[in-house]
Amino acid sequence: MGEFKVHRVRFFDYMPSAIRAMVFSTRTERLALARADGALEIFNFSDNYFQEKVLPGHDGRAVEALCWVGPRLFSAGLNGEITEYDLENLRPRYTVEAYGGPIWTISVNSQGTLLAVGCEDGTVKMFEVLKERIQFQRNLDRQKGRIISLSWHPSGTLIAAGMMDMIRIFDAETGRATHRLLVDRGAGASKSKEVVVWSIAFLSDHTIISSDSAGKVQIWDGLNGTLIRTHLITKWDVLALSVSQDESSLVAGTSEGTVVQFQFISSTVDRLDKDWVRTRTFKNHSHDVRALAHTETAVVSGGMDTQLVVRPLLDKVEKNTRESAMRKVSFPHRSLVCCAKKAGLLLFQFPDHLELWRLGESDGYGKLGGSLPVKRGPEKLIQLKRKGEDHICCSALSPCGGWLAYSTVTSFRLYRLQNGSISICKVSKLPKDLLPAHQLCFSTNSSKLFASSSNSSVVVVALNELECKYLGTLKAKYGCRQPVHQLSASDNGKWLATANTDCEVHVYNLDKLKLHCTVPVYGSCPTAMAIHPTTSNLVVVHADQQIFEYSLVKKEYTEWSRRLQKQGLHSMWLERDTPITHVTFNPKNPAHIIVHDMFMFCIIDKSLHLLCVSLLEDHSLVVVERPLLDIVSQLPAPVRQKKFAT
Repeated sequence: MGEFKVHRVRFFDYMPSAIRAMVFSTRTERLALARADGALEIFNFSDNYFQEKVLPGHDGRAVEALCWVGPRLFSAGLNGEITEYDLENLRPRYTVEAYGGPIWTISVNSQGTLLAVGCEDGTVKMFEVLKERIQFQRNLDRQKGRIISLSWHPSGTLIAAGMMDMIRIFDAETGRATHRLLVDRGAGASKSKEVVVWSIAFLSDHTIISSDSAGKVQIWDGLNGTLIRTHLITKWDVLALSVSQDESSLVAGTSEGTVVQFQFISSTVDRLDKDWVRTRTFKNHSHDVRALAHTETAVVSGGMDTQLVVRPLLDKVEKNTRESAMRKVSFPHRSLVCCAKKAGLLLFQFPDHLELWRLGESDGYGKLGGSLPVKRGPEKLIQLKRKGEDHICCSALSPCGGWLAYSTVTSFRLYRLQNGSISICKVSKLPKDLLPAHQLCFSTNSSKLFASSSNSSVVVVALNELECKYLGTLKAKYGCRQPVHQLSASDNGKWLATANTDCEVHVYNLDKLKLHCTVPVYGSCPTAMAIHPTTSNLVVVHADQQIFEYSLVKKEYTEWSRRLQKQGLHSMWLERDTPITHVTFNPKNPAHIIVHDMFMFCIIDKSLHLLCVSLLEDHSLVVVERPLLDIVSQLPAPVRQKKFAT
């Protein structure tokens, strides 16, 4: 395998933001998730739960609720605005002011034609969903007190609203309130303390289910406005509810970090009538469960502890399969770290700033697996705060350490670095074609900058000490609209590979600035890729853990790739639940492909019939130093060897 000199980097102090809301689309099998900093994430549940898109946050955008209308995504927040998002350009498409104060909830009817929002001023406002925008239609009867939660009846004729101490049922056609359901404050509760109806569900048989701040889940008869049953599940708040599509299962999230499942079943074996019975309690969170989604086979939960948890329902899946394993998504499925290999520098990306660090140095040689004495510790050189309110969506550091670039959804910044004097200078004159980007990448010799733009295009810019010059825009031959999320340039400066969230991989000839070839489309999204420095073979790893090697010279899959697919990868490799986020190569051995995910560092030796995997145990960041290897990864140690037969 060779000898590795490893830097254990523990100063990347990245902390994800709390999860505030989520919504699942059964039509597209996409989960949309909103965090406290205003960022949105889109997970593809049909593609191994891959986080395929991230929409960066904004200081003034606090998302309180989300809603899918077909393939369109809407949010509402305490700033009083409704926002529709452009999921191709990863930015807000437009915002509409509701003029009702802070918005606490948003819901769409089953026909996808009307949006309802619940406002601070006690109004439920209806908006008609048009092709390009939404348009205000009417207000329902105004109430005394804010509207906290909403749920449409599947028929689209009624809508239930959760408030303080009560539930209101409205006729959606006339706007009149037809029923008032008073929520019990609980035994021993203070009369002055109001009960907040945090979440509500309106079922097709006119059953209404509510959860509140008194720790109760209550079942109501929506036709008569009467209480059927009360389940006291906690002393604290029940913050979220979610019902399965067939309305046979219900989950409730509490401020204790538990998720409680109810099922619509017979309470005893000999009874024929059904009731909502508490069946399971899951404890996967340390703090409040703020958001829930109930898919066909799993319960998805998130909250203050920042983790997205996918808990399979074992009565809905086969045991000992990939679908039966619980998953926790703690960190983004993309790299937030960039390495200047030649300069020994690291760039860390945070939502509001960038940090540039110089790696430490060791003295002498140690034993295998041992620690080397530190001659010089790591040093923080620069902390660069972003401009404006938009959060940083991508950043890059040139291999020589002389250039730094970052982008938000509205602006692009390029800086010249002087490592000797540790100074930074903004490049003021940028080409007008260099627009805000989704991904950034420098060439190996630091002479070019590649910035992915709209419609899967890539802007190429030449860099030197005197100027920043626009060279051209790389475009695919046919209409690609999805954003590029992977960029990889070859060491010889001839090739650039791009991958977008439509699973398309395009390779461009940088000498001619033209499309060279398109890799055959595979049905799973690429998560990492790299071009071999000597063979010019492109290695692509996908969300389903499959590995492909494509010859850019011959424009076909290599013999090793065909043999690997024919033979099949080991089940232990395929069952891993975290995507590969980085690919590189061993410069001393062309047969070695090096990959890693959040927990594992792996060397694939193409000359063997085994996948040789180095697993590491803690959660530190590791840099493998030149000239042996070039790689940055969020890895652990010490090293253990594991082999998977293929």
